[in-house]
Amino acid sequence: MRVLIAEDAPALAEVVAEGLRDQGMAVDIAADGLVAAAKLDVNAYEVVLLDRDLPGVHGDVLCRMITEREDRPMVLMLTAAGEPGDRVSGLTLGADDYLAKPFHFPELVLRVRALARRRPSARPRTLRAAGIELDPVTRAATRDGRLLDLSVKEFALLEALLRASPAHLSAEDLLEQVWDEHTDPFTNTVTVTVGRLRRKLGGPPVITTTPRVGYRIAV
Repeated sequence: MRVLIAEDAPALAEVVAEGLRDQGMAVDIAADGLVAAAKLDVNAYEVVLLDRDLPGVHGDVLCRMITEREDRPMVLMLTAAGEPGDRVSGLTLGADDYLAKPFHFPELVLRVRALARRRPSARPRTLRAAGIELDPVTRAATRDGRLLDLSVKEFALLEALLRASPAHLSAEDLLEQVWDEHTDPFTNTVTVTVGRLRRKLGGPPVITTTPRVGYRIAV
């Protein structure tokens, strides 16, 4: 899952980003509305954490811009204003959820995951293919009933492949969905992580590679 944090308080943005990355999400940060709008034009996000009082382009304006997109991300509006009237006005702008600052981080994680599941293109909560079952909420994955001991990135990689199955994902697709914009596009991190994941999944092999096309879960 890829998330954009549009927040002009650097310390808060970094803390939230690191916490979400620890949950296996790919996270980018924009410190103002102009940068956020530019990132939205380049990258495909599932959820945007949107500070309402952004400089550059105000969060209210950016929210309207997001809602006009055809395949838009879900919007969780964050604001220091937590009165009922503020929540209503935020939702009226097109936000899908609203959370007042300060917030409890575990609640934020649950809301982000719930929003991702609500996207029209989202798959069911439990992903299944080739004897593999993965639950993004409980962070549990099994193969043929055997619990898999996966790192954060291995879990996120498996989730991306299962969501795309039976289609292929290129190394570039996986870098975008599982890592973030600061990852070197020429790195071999995808190849290395796929190799580790294959070993942990065991036999028979279920992740296939098609040269110049990418990886997929064989079904």
